[in-house]
Amino acid sequence: MTRHWHWDFEGEHRDAREKRPGAPPQPAARGPSRELQIRRRRRVLLVALLALIGILLAAMPRSHSTTPSAASTTHSLRLKGTGTPSILPAGPGAVASVLAYTQFVKHGSAKAREVALTFDDGPGPYTPGVLSALEKAHVKATFFEVGKMLQYFSPSTVREIRDGDVIGDHTQTHPFLARLTAREQREQLFEPLARIEILGGPRPTLFRPPYGSFNKATLHFMRVYHLLMVLWSVDTGDYQQPGVSVIVQRALEGARPGAIILMHDAGGVRTQTIEALPIIIHDLRAKGLEPVTVPQLLRDDPPPAGESMPPNLSGD
Repeated sequence: MTRHWHWDFEGEHRDAREKRPGAPPQPAARGPSRELQIRRRRRVLLVALLALIGILLAAMPRSHSTTPSAASTTHSLRLKGTGTPSILPAGPGAVASVLAYTQFVKHGSAKAREVALTFDDGPGPYTPGVLSALEKAHVKATFFEVGKMLQYFSPSTVREIRDGDVIGDHTQTHPFLARLTAREQREQLFEPLARIEILGGPRPTLFRPPYGSFNKATLHFMRVYHLLMVLWSVDTGDYQQPGVSVIVQRALEGARPGAIILMHDAGGVRTQTIEALPIIIHDLRAKGLEPVTVPQLLRDDPPPAGESMPPNLSGD
C-alpha cells in the first residue's frame, strides 16, 4: 500500500469501542494555518471543476433516444433558506418525506418485510468483492463513503452508481465529529457531497456519522445540506474480523422487518464480510426478508414519528 494515504480505521474503531465511560474526550488536533489554506484552495478547485463539468454537459448534443435517462428520474430541489440544490428521487421522495418529521432513522416501523444492508468506510480495496456479491444476488445496498477514499478507489463508486446502489456521506476523513469545531464539521460534511457529484452520482441525502459521534453543530449542517442521519439497529461487528460465522449470526439474530444492518466494505481487511454476505442474503430471504436500500426501506416502511434523538453514540 502506498504511503500517501491511510485506509485502516480498525484501530480507530477499537479505540472508540474501548473508551472508558466518563473519560474526558481528547481535544482534536489543530493543524497549521497552511492546512486551512489548502482546504480553501481545494474547495475553490472543486467548485471550478463542477462548473466546468456543467458547461461541458450543456455543450453536449442531446440524445433523441426515447429511453428515459438517469437525469429524467430525478429533480432538483432548492433547500429552504440555503440556496443549495439537492437531488432527490422523483415520485414520492422517500427521504424528503421522512426529513419532514425527523432528522434521523435507525430502523423502519416493521410494516414491510424488508431490511436495509449498509456498508461503511469505503470505497476501498475490498469494495469490488462486496459489489460482486451484491450483483450476483441481485441486491442493491447503501454505501456510506469517506471522501478521501474517493481519491484512490473512485471506480468502485462509479460501479455503485451504475448498479443502482445508494451512496451516503460518511465525512471526508472519518473523524469524531463531536470533537471538531463547527467550521471543521461543515467541511467534513460538504466535501464528500461535491466529490460524489463530480463522479456522476446524485447529491447524497443520507449521512452516517463515524462512530455515531455528533452534536448540535452536526445537526445544524445536516439541515443546511438536507441530510438524513442513518444509524443502525444491527451491528455485525465485522470491522473486528470475528469470523464469517459470527458475522452471519449477528446479522441474522437482529434481522427483523425494518432493520438497518451495519457492515463495512473498507477500513480494514474485509474478506470475512465478503464471504459472509452471500450467506446473509440467502438466509434473510429464507426468513422472508428482502434486502433493500435505505431509501426503499423509507418508502415502503418509514420510521415511526415522535422518536427522541439518540445520544451521541461515541460517548464524547
